Amino acid sequence: MSKLPDNCPDLIMLIDKPYTWTSFDVVRKLKFGAKLKKIGHAGTLDPLATGLLIVASGKFTKKLTEIQGCDKEYTGIISLGATTPCYDLERPFDAYYPTEHISEEMIMAASKTFLGEQFQIPPKYSALKQDGKPIYKKAHKGKAEEVEVKPRRVFIHEFEIVKIEMPDIHFRIKCSSGTYIRSIAHDIGMVLESGSHLSELRRTKVGELKVEDAMEPLDFIEKHKLEFPDRFIEVSPQL
Repeated sequence: MSKLPDNCPDLIMLIDKPYTWTSFDVVRKLKFGAKLKKIGHAGTLDPLATGLLIVASGKFTKKLTEIQGCDKEYTGIISLGATTPCYDLERPFDAYYPTEHISEEMIMAASKTFLGEQFQIPPKYSALKQDGKPIYKKAHKGKAEEVEVKPRRVFIHEFEIVKIEMPDIHFRIKCSSGTYIRSIAHDIGMVLESGSHLSELRRTKVGELKVEDAMEPLDFIEKHKLEFPDRFIEVSPQL
C-alpha cells in the first residue's frame, strides 16, 4: 500500500459535505488534517446544504473551473407557508402565508413553469460580489436594501416532484451551474400565491460525479493516514 507523501499530491477528491459546515471548512480541514498544501474546491455549497463537494489538490486545482461549470443535481424539501430573508433556514421566518388553497395539481403545474431557460434573481444572502465584497455581508448587517442583485440566465433540465406531504414538497432538480435552488424554493411559493422556503438540500451529482462515491472529510483524513483513499478519481477527458 502506497503512503501519501507530505508534499501535495495531484488529486481530485469527492467529499460529502456535512450539515452546517461551510465549503471553506471542508477545504481547511483537509488542508491541515491531510497535509495538502495546494487545495481548492468547485461549486460552493451553503452551510445548511449537504452533499457532493469537489475538492482538488496540486496541479488538478486547475481543473476546478471546468468542473464547476458542469450541470448539478440536487434533492431536497421546499416548505410552503413561510418565508425567510435568505430563502432557507439560516435566518428566522419573516412572514407567514396561507396554504389551504394549494392542491397537488397546482404544485405539479407550478414546477413545470421552471423548466428550460430562464432569468433567475439570486438571494441577497449569497456569496455573489458587489464592489468586490460578498453581498451577504451587507445583508447580514441589515443593509439588504442596498444590495442590487441582477437576474442571471440559468437552465433547469429537470424538476421532479418526488413526494408531497403538505406543507413539504420533496423534489429532485437537475440544473445548470450557477442556479440557486434557494431562489427556486422562494419563487415557487409566489407562483402558488403563497410563500415558501428551502428547508433541506443535498447535492447528489456534479456532471457525472456522484455523491455515492464521496467520503466525509474526517473519514478521508483517517484513510489518508494509511494509504491512498480508493475514492479518488482520475480526471476524465470531458473534465
